[in-house]
Amino acid sequence: MSINEWHEQDRPRERLFAHGASRLSDSELLAITLRTGTRGKNAVELARELLQEFGSLRQLLNAEQHQLSHINGFGPVKFAQFKAIAELGQRYARESLQRGDALTSPEQTENYLRTRMRDYQQEVFACLWLDNRHRIIQFDELFYGTVNGASVYSREVVRSALRHNAAATILCHNHPSGIAEPSAADRQITQRLQQALELIDVTVLDHIIVGDQTCTSLAKRGLI
Repeated sequence: MSINEWHEQDRPRERLFAHGASRLSDSELLAITLRTGTRGKNAVELARELLQEFGSLRQLLNAEQHQLSHINGFGPVKFAQFKAIAELGQRYARESLQRGDALTSPEQTENYLRTRMRDYQQEVFACLWLDNRHRIIQFDELFYGTVNGASVYSREVVRSALRHNAAATILCHNHPSGIAEPSAADRQITQRLQQALELIDVTVLDHIIVGDQTCTSLAKRGLI
């Protein structure tokens, strides 16, 4: 049945106007974005099928075009809509911490880093540079690796700290495996960077490892 044949109070767009977007299900929000369904399926039914196949909204929005091409009627236009939604969500999340904002809690920092880094398919090492009042100067992605790791060079980290005139930093990197447990190499890198940054009076406050659902703080583990 076409959505236009539904009772007005049951249609996703009308429900959004009446109750707000937060009251809608994932499939209803996707249906509004899709606008149209495919032959034999309205937009809500198509959205439900996609969510069931991929298991979650996040997995769906991170899917590549070839993973969606087998779905009848799901062409480049709808794929572009999904990529635009995913990118807007990422950009919205990044604005939760901006230059000049003070870090108010470890949870705030971890949520920001998890949203920003957990979906990377390769390991990325970054520094969150701070001033002497722990206000954000810059989030700087410095090294990129394979799924198994990234090479981290102290010289480049020091150069970045000097370029941003930082007084402190929170080191961070993701584990594409989704498991945020620190390795022996992670601990060694932390110690090496602490020693290098101490020479230019930059304090390492933490090293946060980003997994799929959780983050691990080396400071909380007593490793910094």
